[in-house]
Amino acid sequence: MKRDVSSRIALTVTEPAELVFAVAVSQHYAPVSERIAATVDGKPLEAEELLDAHGTRLHRVLAPAGEFVMEYAATVGDGEPAGGDEVERLVFLRQSRYAESDAMAPTAAAEFQGIQGGVQLLASVSSWVGTRLAYVPGSSLPTDGATRTLLARQGVCRDYAHLCIALLRGLGIPARMVAVYAPGLHPMDFHAVAEAWIDGGWRVVDATTLAPRPSLVRIATGRDAADTAFLTVVSGRADLVDVTVAATAEHLPEDDLDTLVSIA
Repeated sequence: MKRDVSSRIALTVTEPAELVFAVAVSQHYAPVSERIAATVDGKPLEAEELLDAHGTRLHRVLAPAGEFVMEYAATVGDGEPAGGDEVERLVFLRQSRYAESDAMAPTAAAEFQGIQGGVQLLASVSSWVGTRLAYVPGSSLPTDGATRTLLARQGVCRDYAHLCIALLRGLGIPARMVAVYAPGLHPMDFHAVAEAWIDGGWRVVDATTLAPRPSLVRIATGRDAADTAFLTVVSGRADLVDVTVAATAEHLPEDDLDTLVSIA
């Protein structure tokens, strides 16, 4: 399936800054075409590519003060589904800053006791989270984790993903967060989903059901939002002005929530 993805991030850099972006499609794809460009006040800057764990391609820019723009565009087809090893799966069983699986384990055990089979369990967790949270843009803080999200009963895609991840880890299932481009998403933005290790592969869990899972394009993969942010200001100061994201597919596939789905 061919997909066209792009993003534009505008910042005002008030102090010279080291900026790290996660906007490029992951190493699991071989883009048909790709362009990345960073500028300050219209003048080009070098964007150094760094390979993070799990195929995430980061781009580091040393930006002077001024009006900064990062632009990215790519056309991709299908890639090989992401694999994993024993060490990786152990890492994604541990609690993390935004996915407090130790605190959520009693809830997970009580709500999903006796459910057998990977497909059924993933569908149950996704449905449970989707029916208990309301999708409310701007309702959560950047510091909110799974526990606070469940108490608030509302959030955005990253909050849904964190709660799914915490519940799955609490059940002894490796789970992680993936930042994606999501054809069919409305309103369009960067999107976050969970992945769980089921039946020998990483399977997508998206309790928001806002975009078909088979059309998703992986950007970054990690324990939670701390590892998958589209922008990290390492030093200096930069204020976010605007973010524009686009993602289209030659066709939007059907998404049966009772089917295991893996992405590249």
